Amino acid sequence: MKILKSAAVAITLAVSMGTFSTSALAECEDGRTCFEPAQAVDMTVAEIMKARHAIDNGNTDEALAFIKAAINANKEINANDVVDRNRQKAAKFLKKARAEIRKAQFQVAEEHLKTSESRFKALKGMI
Repeated sequence: MKILKSAAVAITLAVSMGTFSTSALAECEDGRTCFEPAQAVDMTVAEIMKARHAIDNGNTDEALAFIKAAINANKEINANDVVDRNRQKAAKFLKKARAEIRKAQFQVAEEHLKTSESRFKALKGMI
């Protein structure tokens, strides 16, 4: 009876582990594009550079749109816990820059974007 009981527990454990691992390794949902962390960092940096260029040209609406795109792109960066913490810190500067643009403080927003860009570039070394 002891052998049968331990065998049943072992089989149950094996089945539950197999079920969990297949759902954990599932591909992206339908309609969603997945990116590698390095690609997501590159996309985020590109959007930040576009936002800085739009600020230099005086297009605040475009700059806000590019910052929004950068905020959305940075959510795709998910390599590990250290990278995620640093990603969140860098994303704070994006949000600060957006707030400063809305206040018409373009020089301060430019500095926040530069800081954010350098922090996102540093993420590539952590991946």
